[in-house]
Amino acid sequence: MSPWNLLALPPLPEEPMRRLLAPLGDRVTLRVPAARDRAALLAALPEAEIVLGDWTGDLVMDAEAVAAAPLLSFVQQPSVGVDGHDLAALAAAGVPLANTPGVSAGAVAEWCLAATLSLSRKLAAADAAVRAGEWPQQGLLPHELRGRRVGVVGYGPIGAMCARMFRALGCEVAYWTRTPRADPGHQDLDALVSGSDVVIVVIALSEQTRGLVDPGRMKQGALLVNAARGGVVDQQALVAALRAGHLGGAALDVFDVEPLPPGDPLRELPNVLLSPHVAGVTPESTGRLVTAVLDNLAAAVEGREVDGVVNGVAPMINRKFTQSPTA
Repeated sequence: MSPWNLLALPPLPEEPMRRLLAPLGDRVTLRVPAARDRAALLAALPEAEIVLGDWTGDLVMDAEAVAAAPLLSFVQQPSVGVDGHDLAALAAAGVPLANTPGVSAGAVAEWCLAATLSLSRKLAAADAAVRAGEWPQQGLLPHELRGRRVGVVGYGPIGAMCARMFRALGCEVAYWTRTPRADPGHQDLDALVSGSDVVIVVIALSEQTRGLVDPGRMKQGALLVNAARGGVVDQQALVAALRAGHLGGAALDVFDVEPLPPGDPLRELPNVLLSPHVAGVTPESTGRLVTAVLDNLAAAVEGREVDGVVNGVAPMINRKFTQSPTA
């Protein structure tokens, strides 16, 4: 059988991409767009049978892109999030879209715990004060985390690991997910948000979850930690709640616009921990991601089921041909 045409969209030069995909051998023919723009993407799609997605979200398979790819049989996104891809258009074309669930769960959960501890113990403020020659032993008023109520919004692999970590430190943990569960730990979203001392946001962004968490409805003095996507939390409401002193602080790894624009009010607020969307970026999680992507691409070209399909299409990849496969 002839090699599969694989179009790689991540922001890597062609030679490093070839080395990364070398385990696939001659089962694929690798191509990259001529430029990192939409016109180059659309020009490269007519021959693409497999698309390896762009983790930055700059190049996405929306409805127009799907229509430009008549041979497309599989899209592998090298991340947990599938923002920007048109899941319905891909499903209508019979194209499975897979992500890499769980590969960064430990890394993101650790970041959420570390960020919560930093906010609760006022680590950034203490560091800044000492560097400035101050010694505010009695003025910082840090809090212990043990015994506090932690609400986790989203209960996939990341949310479940967050719950285990916070419980291990003696926190009272509840969670909310879009699929109701017969579990005493599962709470109504409004009750979770309004009753928690710490709200951890680790749910995927979709039209159903956009603006899901309103910081204005949170408990007075509570902490907000967002490692999901900026759009899940109402960012304007968050700024207002922080300025008003309603919240005790926030830790943000994600934002409405990334990178965070100059002049954004979040940059000026002292009780906010800012992070450049790196919660899941560790050498360990990257290794797991590469392994998951290569395993799925190998399964696709070998006629085995792929893992992590998120758009409801059967996980067996069916190759499309413009001519007889034996020609």
